[in-house]
Amino acid sequence: MARRTIVITGASDGLGAAAARRLRRGGANVVVVGRSHSKTAAVAAELDADHFVADFADLSAVRALADEIGSRYPRIDVLANNAGGLFTKSQRTGDGHEMTLQVNYLAPFLLTTRLMDLLVDSRATVVNTTSSSHRLVPRVSITDLEDTTGRRPSSAYALTKLAIVLFTRELHRRYHARGLSAATFHPGYVNSNFGDASGSRFLVFMKYRVPLAVRFTATVDEAADQLVWLASSAPGVDWTSGEYYSKGKVARANRATYDPALARELWDRTLAKIG
Repeated sequence: MARRTIVITGASDGLGAAAARRLRRGGANVVVVGRSHSKTAAVAAELDADHFVADFADLSAVRALADEIGSRYPRIDVLANNAGGLFTKSQRTGDGHEMTLQVNYLAPFLLTTRLMDLLVDSRATVVNTTSSSHRLVPRVSITDLEDTTGRRPSSAYALTKLAIVLFTRELHRRYHARGLSAATFHPGYVNSNFGDASGSRFLVFMKYRVPLAVRFTATVDEAADQLVWLASSAPGVDWTSGEYYSKGKVARANRATYDPALARELWDRTLAKIG
C-alpha cells in the first residue's frame, strides 16, 4: 500500500471516512474528497492527507475537481466513487438535471471520464459504491435511466444505483484491455448518518426506532470492508473486473445490467449530455 495514491469521494463521513482511515493506516497516500468544508478538512487533518471540497450538485465543481486532481498527482492507483445521496424531494440542479441522478451518477461518471487518460496511464482501479436497491427495479429503459424527474425518492435512488452498475460494466468493456480495472459493490445497510442527512423519515425511523434493524445493519467500519479490499488487493487475482460484489463475493445484479447494448447506449448518451 505504501505510496499508492487512492482518491475517495464522499470521504468526509460514513464508510468513505472509515475506508480512508484504514487505507491510510495501511500506508496509502489517501486523498479525501467531500462536500462539507469543515468535515472534509477535519478528516484530512486527522490522516495528514490531502483533501478537496466539491459539491456534486454542481458539475462545474466536478470538472474543477478533476482538473485539480489531474494536475496535482502524476499517478492515481485507485479512484473510489463513493459520494452519493438520497433526497426526499425531486429537485433540479443548476445544471438542469434531477438532483439524485446528478449526484449519484452523472457526477461520478464525469469525474471518472475526465480523469480517464491519467487512470489508464496508471493502470488504475475504479471502485464504485452502489446499492442492492438497484436489483428491485422491475423493468428499465434508457429513458428511465436518463431522467429520474418525478420519481419517488427511493425509485430515483435505485435507478441511479442501477446506472452505476451499468457504468462499471461498460468501463470494464472499454478500458480493461488497456489496463484499467473496475468493480462495484453493495456495502450493506449501514448504520451511519446517511438517513439523517437525506431527510428520509423512513431511514431515520429504521435507524432509531426499529431494534430488529440493528441485526441487519453494518457499522461504517464493516461497510468499508469491501471498499478497502477492492482498493488494496489485486484485480484479476483477488477479484474480477467488471463485476458487482456483495459480502465479498460476485453477486447477481439486476438483469438489465447484463445488457451490453443498454450499457453502451447509456454511456454514449451520458457523455453527450455532460461532455
